[in-house]
Amino acid sequence: MTPNKPSIVPPPSTDDALLSITKPGEFSLDKFKSKRAPAIAGVKTLLTALPHHKMSEAKDWMRLHSDEENYWSPEFCFVSVPIKGQKRETLHLIEEDLAMRHLPSARVERFRLALATKPYDVFFLCHVPTQNLDNSWNDTNLQACLQAKTLWTQATSRRDEGVDGYDVKSTRDETPFPEPNWPTQTLEALILTTFGGRMINCEDHSGLSRLIGAKQSTS
Repeated sequence: MTPNKPSIVPPPSTDDALLSITKPGEFSLDKFKSKRAPAIAGVKTLLTALPHHKMSEAKDWMRLHSDEENYWSPEFCFVSVPIKGQKRETLHLIEEDLAMRHLPSARVERFRLALATKPYDVFFLCHVPTQNLDNSWNDTNLQACLQAKTLWTQATSRRDEGVDGYDVKSTRDETPFPEPNWPTQTLEALILTTFGGRMINCEDHSGLSRLIGAKQSTS
């Protein structure tokens, strides 16, 4: 009896060989996805900390928010604190009771903050004077701030002319720039973000310790 011959399996076709190659592990492109949300038309960008300064320091045309009730603050108290490693002192908000208890009145500044912008939505917080308004510098500064609620305005010092006060001007054309695209964040939120870490509200705050010459905590 003739033994059974082993059956001969023909080699796989080229196509079959390609299909039989072990597939690599599952691979996902998720790790390469951008985590930045796409811009959506009509949705405004949330502002982070803003610059803050007097109107004259803008050195440009500017507008102040016309909604004084919601985008102009009440009068706040401020002090300038020397910071190690920085050439300029840093402005801090301070609770008035703490300021009056520990500091000479001349060290405490008082003014309002108003949301302002240069042309093309370059936002900042404008210092609006509230004290000594019989002083020509403060008076003309306030006039400029009020005018800027409706007109593009610029305030330039007249000191070089020997005159105390600002030269307050509006643009030649009434609408030389687009209307500001004001943010929808509240003024309080903008101030809290801008002055985050620079609000003196307790006796052992490092900023107050620096001003009164007390030993500062190293923790």
